[in-house]
Amino acid sequence: MRCLQSSHWLAAAVAAVVVLSAGPRLAAQPPGAAQQRQRPEPKMDPERAKKLYASNNPDDHSLGRDFQRDIDEKKKTDARFAEASKGVIDFQKVSYRSSVGDLDIPAYLFQPLQKRGPKGHAAMIWVHGGVHGNMDVLYFPFIKEAVQRGYVIITPEYRGSTGFGEAFHKAIDYGGYEVEDTMSAVSYLKALPHVDPDRLGMMGWSHGGFITLHSVFRDEHPFKAAAAIVPVTNLVFRLSYKGPSYQRDYTTQTRLQGLPFEKPDEYIRRSPLYTVDKLRVPLLVHVATNDTDVNFVEDQQMIDALRSRKPDLAETKIYVDPPPGSSGGGHTFSRRTDLKTLERMDTPEQRDSWNRTWAFFEWHLRPYEDRSKSATSQQ
Repeated sequence: MRCLQSSHWLAAAVAAVVVLSAGPRLAAQPPGAAQQRQRPEPKMDPERAKKLYASNNPDDHSLGRDFQRDIDEKKKTDARFAEASKGVIDFQKVSYRSSVGDLDIPAYLFQPLQKRGPKGHAAMIWVHGGVHGNMDVLYFPFIKEAVQRGYVIITPEYRGSTGFGEAFHKAIDYGGYEVEDTMSAVSYLKALPHVDPDRLGMMGWSHGGFITLHSVFRDEHPFKAAAAIVPVTNLVFRLSYKGPSYQRDYTTQTRLQGLPFEKPDEYIRRSPLYTVDKLRVPLLVHVATNDTDVNFVEDQQMIDALRSRKPDLAETKIYVDPPPGSSGGGHTFSRRTDLKTLERMDTPEQRDSWNRTWAFFEWHLRPYEDRSKSATSQQ
C-alpha cells in the first residue's frame, strides 16, 4: 500500500513540474485551446451561401414580378365569376376598410338571388390560400353550393393578394395585419339587413385555413363555427422544413424582416399552433397525408393538439393519400374543379370532406332557417 501511494505522489509531482516549467501561459489556457488554435477556418462555398441566403430587405420582396400581368389575370377572373353567376347567384365586387385603418380590402360577395327578410340568412367568410394568392374560380362550384344552401358568402382579398398592384402586393403581413383585414369583413356582413349576425362562420384553405385558425384562436370573435382545410399551422417549423427558397417570401416582409431564430417570439405569435387553448367554438379541420405543400408533418401537430386539448370542440379527419390535385399532392384534394366547366370533379375523398363540412355548418349555423319569418311571427 505504501508503494502505491508513493507512485501516485510521484506522478502528481512530475505533472506539477511540467506545468510550472511551461510557464504561466500554458497553465492559464483552457482545455482544448491548442487544438482550437490549429483548426483552420472553413472555406466559404459561394454557390451554397447564395442558396442559403434569405434577404431581410423589403426592397427585395417579389423582385421581377409582373404586377400588370397579375392585374390583367384578375380581370379575367372577375369576368368568369360574373359570367358563371348569371341567373344563379347575386355576384358583386365590393370593398371595405380594414380595421387596421391603412387599406381598403377588395372582396367578392355571393348571395342568393332572392333575399330573405331581416336576419334571414347565415353568412360565412371564405378565405383563399397561397402566399400572394387570390380568390380563384376553382372555388366557384363550392360557392354555388353554399349559396344554394342559403348562405351569404364574402371572400376577402386581404393584403398581399395578387391582382391589385405592387403596393398592395408588398403590404403582405403573413399572420399579422392580414388577419384583421379578413375579420373586418364581419362589419360589412353585419351591415346587410338580411344577414343574421348570430349565424356567422369562417372557412379557409391552406394559408386561408391559417387565417381562420388565427381568427378563432383569440379572446374575442363573432364566429359560431369555423373550418380550416389543410391549414398552415406552425411557421417556426414550416420555414425550417421548407428552406431558404420559401423563407424569402417571409424574411422580406416589412413587419417580419428576419427568420424564426432571429425573431422567435414574433414567429411563435404568428403560429396558431401555440394558441390552441383559446378555441371555444366548434372547429372542423381536414388534412391529407400526401400533402406536399402543407406537409402532413406540420398539420399533424395541429391535429394532435386539437384531439388532446380540445376534443369536445374539434372535429378532425386525416385523409390517407387522396387523389392529388393539380399541384401540392393532396393539398387540393377537396378543391378539385374542372376549370373549363367550373363544375366539381368528384372523388370519394372530396365528396366525403364536403358532406362532413356541410353537415358541420348546417348543425351550427342553420342556413336553412329563415329567421325573418320567426321574428315576424313573434311581433
